[in-house]
Amino acid sequence: MRKPSYFLSLVMLGSATLFTACSSSDDDTSGGGGENPGSDSKYVITATPNTSESVADYILTADQLTEGRISTKGNGVEQDGTYRYYVTTNNMFFSMLYGQGNPGAVTAYELNNNGDLERLTNFQSETVQAFAPVNDDILLTKISRNAESPVAYWYRFSTESLTFVAEGQINTQELADKENGEIAFFTWITQVGDKVYMPYMTVKGCCNDTFGTEYANEANIAVYTYPEMELETIIHDDRTSYIGRYFVNGLTVDENGDAYAFSSGIATTNGEVTSEKPSAITRIKKGTTEFDDYYFDLEEATGMYLTDHVYAGNGKFLGIMETEKTSAYSTGKNFVIIDAYNKTTTSVTGLPTASQIQQLTGRNSYVSEDGSVVYVGITLEGSEGSFVYSIDVDAATASQGLEVEGGFITAISKLDPAE
Repeated sequence: MRKPSYFLSLVMLGSATLFTACSSSDDDTSGGGGENPGSDSKYVITATPNTSESVADYILTADQLTEGRISTKGNGVEQDGTYRYYVTTNNMFFSMLYGQGNPGAVTAYELNNNGDLERLTNFQSETVQAFAPVNDDILLTKISRNAESPVAYWYRFSTESLTFVAEGQINTQELADKENGEIAFFTWITQVGDKVYMPYMTVKGCCNDTFGTEYANEANIAVYTYPEMELETIIHDDRTSYIGRYFVNGLTVDENGDAYAFSSGIATTNGEVTSEKPSAITRIKKGTTEFDDYYFDLEEATGMYLTDHVYAGNGKFLGIMETEKTSAYSTGKNFVIIDAYNKTTTSVTGLPTASQIQQLTGRNSYVSEDGSVVYVGITLEGSEGSFVYSIDVDAATASQGLEVEGGFITAISKLDPAE
């Protein structure tokens, strides 16, 4: 299913050109506390300006996250367009423009010895719906939502050469193998050991119900070899609905190599939630390609369902929860600490109420190196800026920290100076 690609040639040519730009972002970042990023390291914060005429997101840097203030006005690196998504790997920060079906810009940055962001490359890429670091690469997938053209394209981008080095295709109708012709739509990508696990939901891809399904009560994960991307097996379970959500990761590997799978239980038909399965966690033990008997019903434990999660470490997750299943695309605004090992949950105190929150960073939050603190960007309703909140995982308490004036925080990360 491989064929020569004009896209691959184009982006390899484009990524060979190097650019340089600097970031000046510190308005007021005095003070200490919180994780110490190192004397030369910087936190990287992206923000969307809150002006109605805004057409570009900004990348800012800060020395710490627990106090101080930075601003989008006159600071940072202005990006080419808004609706951007981010990944940090190999000590580089990648910014990807969601082109809404059209090619979008991909820009990579590193931190130089002066503490400034230096742009390494800028090129056009196909708009993709799932991406994640795998070894020294970023694996990206452009996924069809049309049953009449059921082909997903994958691209392997090397963070060492800053070029696309391989690509291929997946027939998602053959992968789904459903009698009614539904296609597989990957929710995200996770490296598990030396393989790539790609959870998927099956969707109609037609008939004015593109993301609807007749198979609302099952979970499937396609397992691929890497870097060949050859299908090895499909892991199936009928205790939950599909793993993850559209553009939301639902599979996380812990320090033991075990993979924990999160389901929201929100599969729909004609816009109505039809899954009969609760939001729950299941598990795939290290070295296996099947779910074991582990099962944690999150709805029973919290009275809510999961819309996103952030792994902190030692089996503890920050769960982002919603109360009512009115849509497959709702973003939760309630926070709990989930201890997957002990099957317990604890509500986080010290945060704004759900009704006060306009938006948050979700999976683009940052976890301290020791896993004790999760830093989440929160924008309040009616606010002209955002705050970073530090969530103490063990205590399940939060405190307000760095303020970002004039913008809505979309991602928090950290870079060390390039060697």
